Amino acid sequence: MKALVYQGPREVTVEEVPDARIERPTDVLVRVTSTNICGSDLHMYEGRTTLETGRVLGHENLGVVVEVGSGVDRVKTGDRVCLPFNVACGFCENCEAERTGFCLTVDSDTPGGAYGFAEMGTYAGGQAEFLRVPWGDFNCLVLPEDAQEKENDYVMLSDIFPTGYHATELAGVSPGESVVVYGAGPVGLMAAYSAALRGAGQVLVVDHHPDRLALAEKAGAIPVDDTEGDHVEQILERTGGGADKGCECVGYQAHDADGNEKPESTMNDLVASVRATGAIGVVGVFLPQDDGAPTELTREGKLPFDFGDFWFKGQRIGTGQANVKAYNRQLRDLIHHDKAKPSFIVSHELPLDDAPEAYRNFDDRLSGWTKVILKP
Repeated sequence: MKALVYQGPREVTVEEVPDARIERPTDVLVRVTSTNICGSDLHMYEGRTTLETGRVLGHENLGVVVEVGSGVDRVKTGDRVCLPFNVACGFCENCEAERTGFCLTVDSDTPGGAYGFAEMGTYAGGQAEFLRVPWGDFNCLVLPEDAQEKENDYVMLSDIFPTGYHATELAGVSPGESVVVYGAGPVGLMAAYSAALRGAGQVLVVDHHPDRLALAEKAGAIPVDDTEGDHVEQILERTGGGADKGCECVGYQAHDADGNEKPESTMNDLVASVRATGAIGVVGVFLPQDDGAPTELTREGKLPFDFGDFWFKGQRIGTGQANVKAYNRQLRDLIHHDKAKPSFIVSHELPLDDAPEAYRNFDDRLSGWTKVILKP
């Protein structure tokens, strides 16, 4: 089968690799029809993780079931399914508590597994023609009859829509509240969109890419361009002293307004721009080690954090990757009943053969490249 293979920093190629296949009775085999390029893929693409060469990338996947193992009861051949990026067993302590992002059964040195991702197990990614899905009955979200018509919406359930929603859940966004989102990439846009779905009275999104800020405005948010003066002051002024809640959707490769990498910038800006006793949800990726970071401290996964201000303001922070299965059924039903349409962020639909060029353009943050769906 064809698949996108990581060859080293900023080098991916479409290669013929051994076909994905059923390996255990609980497996499901899916023919991939949509698979997204995620901002998290760029961390690996740029060589900022420990991903080994030869791995197939892709953790945002949707497709049609073509084969099921003898131990699969619920999922049937022909079902259209979306796969959470979390690979999870469904029966460990964390999975039973809906913390599927931290499954204890996966073949990973740390809690949690994912398709085609560094240090999260050996699972092949889905930027390929076929994908093996472990524990298929648990991991496959079966889609309704409009699955093909709304495929570009439903594929967002694999990661970024639940992840954006998770940011608002960690922050505890309630109706009528003001929310500031740092980062207008796909996850930040989904956080802003989710805040609106939860009834936020005011949503502000901070970034400096005009095309992404335009999409934030399309989602009903107030765009805040951090190249146009002090964005913290803009937020304080617009919210009357600080947002009720904040969402961090950038992560460890955050840059300041001048384009300098400064991993701590979004976290400290959130402390400054969220009001006293407010809450912050952090879904941007932060790593315990990053050899490409700009300082000795940040290379060790540590941040110079304004803890004094954070403590003095009595704020709260929730962190961690999204437990997709805690949200994907509800979000699926919003799409099905035309209450949500996350595909508004999609800029490109391309064949798998165009993936190397798509990675280059997305990594370069070229104008207009906001979300890419590959169609194997």
